[in-house]
Amino acid sequence: MEGIVFKKNREVILHQMMDASLLFVFSTPKEDVKYDVDRNYYYVSGNFEYENIVVLYKNGQEIKEMIFIHRYDEIKAKWVGAPLSKDKVAEQSGFKDIYYLDEFDEIISNYILEISKLYVDLKDEKNSYSQEKLFANRMKEKYPALVIYNAENLFKKARTIKSIEEIEEIKKAISITKIGIESILKNMKESYEYQLESYFDQAIKYHGATGYAFPTIAASGKNACCLHYMANDNIAKNGDLILFDLGCSYHMYCSDISRTFPVSGKFSPRQKQLYQIVLNGQEYVMKHIKPGITTKELNQILVKFYAEELKAIGLIQKDEEVKKYYYHGVSHHIGLECHDLCEYLPLMPNSIISCEPGLYIEEEGIGIRIEDDILVTEDGCINLSKDILKTVEEIEKFMEEQK
Repeated sequence: MEGIVFKKNREVILHQMMDASLLFVFSTPKEDVKYDVDRNYYYVSGNFEYENIVVLYKNGQEIKEMIFIHRYDEIKAKWVGAPLSKDKVAEQSGFKDIYYLDEFDEIISNYILEISKLYVDLKDEKNSYSQEKLFANRMKEKYPALVIYNAENLFKKARTIKSIEEIEEIKKAISITKIGIESILKNMKESYEYQLESYFDQAIKYHGATGYAFPTIAASGKNACCLHYMANDNIAKNGDLILFDLGCSYHMYCSDISRTFPVSGKFSPRQKQLYQIVLNGQEYVMKHIKPGITTKELNQILVKFYAEELKAIGLIQKDEEVKKYYYHGVSHHIGLECHDLCEYLPLMPNSIISCEPGLYIEEEGIGIRIEDDILVTEDGCINLSKDILKTVEEIEKFMEEQK
């Protein structure tokens, strides 16, 4: 994305900051994790480099947006590559005030005495040894009059609503994920779960993914009844269903998709019956996604739907028995992280959430989850991943064509 996008993101944060305040956001402390920089740091910088620091200053009418970066070092350049130049950072991030890290203390001292409030991105306030916590403690010790606030609260509000550019990045991640899923299906046969997973890995990398949204779940048979199964080392057998929960990142923005397929290419009558209940449940929930509703309310809608459907097929007798076969929430926010930082308030336009009903019948060795990525609109929602194979007929037809 262009630097102007990240400048707009900084303006969103600055708008929330109190007057007479400074905000500090740190990148990652390691140089070997390019696409694992701090997500809040990336949100305001668009930069992947380690150890850098973004500083925002707000005092009356005076606003400053600063970034501190590495100087060129010939030895480091030979080992880990040269850092971006000031010109490149300006182009990438939209910063005008760009300094080197060795200038940080001197330059910040010019601003710190003018403010009374300090924002530091304290993701885990219980971690006494994080660089953010250590920095906050040092500032408090040196300037005891400062009031320190957790900047994460500003980012929660900002990242809940996605810009047009962010939505496009997520749509690109979804399109790459679609290719990866189809690669799995083209090679589906009785084999180890990790072997099937490998087709997704290769496809998304080839088509431009910059990383994984999270470790892929490839869970066949009763393994799919474990929500976060990650061993992926059992044989997916003909007759089994296999549940894939997967996604990629594109320029840090994530997709999060779940699909459940028959290893043989054909659903058994029982598998089809249960699969259709999950699919119908997802469609029913999506009809209710709109501004003003909460993700908790969406889950309650699904549970009520399941109670009627599961009683109708004799799987349960009482409504409260649903929790035996469905034991997670139906939605979470998606963005720079698979479970994105957000404010869990009634939904607002331009939020992106998952819709992921599931059923898990361990005694039958069947686990089913269907998950799509949903954009909340002014009067409803749009399924951004609607083009990924999902119905029984689509899946069986596609798999038959691969034989």
